[in-house]
Amino acid sequence: MLNQSYEPLTICNVKKAIVLILLHKAELVAQNKTKAIRTVTLTFPWPSVIRLKTYISVPYKNVILTRKNILKRDGHKCVYCGRSDLPFTIDHVIPKSKGGADTWENLVAACLPCNNKKGNRTPEEAGMTLRTKPYRPNHILYLLNSVNNVDVNWKPYLFQD
Repeated sequence: MLNQSYEPLTICNVKKAIVLILLHKAELVAQNKTKAIRTVTLTFPWPSVIRLKTYISVPYKNVILTRKNILKRDGHKCVYCGRSDLPFTIDHVIPKSKGGADTWENLVAACLPCNNKKGNRTPEEAGMTLRTKPYRPNHILYLLNSVNNVDVNWKPYLFQD
C-alpha cells in the first residue's frame, strides 16, 4: 500500500486492498494479471499495488527492538559462525559490564556455543569476528523480509533495482 505521495506504507492483504478500492479510499496502481477476484456476475482485478487517495501523515517508523526482531534481522543465523541449527541467544557485542547498551548496533543473534565461547568479552578479546555488522533495520526492508516472495510490481515503489 502506497501513500498518496507513492511512498510505501505497509503490506496489506488482498481483502483489505479491495475494500479500500471499493470504498474509493484507494486506487489500483498495479494488478496481478494471472489472478482475479470473481463473483457470480463480476470480475475484479487482483490488486498488487494500491495508492491511498488522501495523504496519511505517518511519523517515522521504527522497528521495535525485540529478541524476535533481532533474530529476523540476522536471518536466524549466528553472526559468529553462521550456523542456524542450534538454539539462539541474544549477545551483546560489547558486554554490558564494559558499557555496552541494549541497541540495534550492539545486539546480535548468537548460537549457544559461540555465546559461551565469547563470554563477557568483546569479539576481539575472544578472537572472534562478526560475519555481519549489526544495524538498525529500515521498516520497508523489514517488511520485505517478512514476506516470502516479493511481487515484481512492487519493485518500482520500494526504491530497489
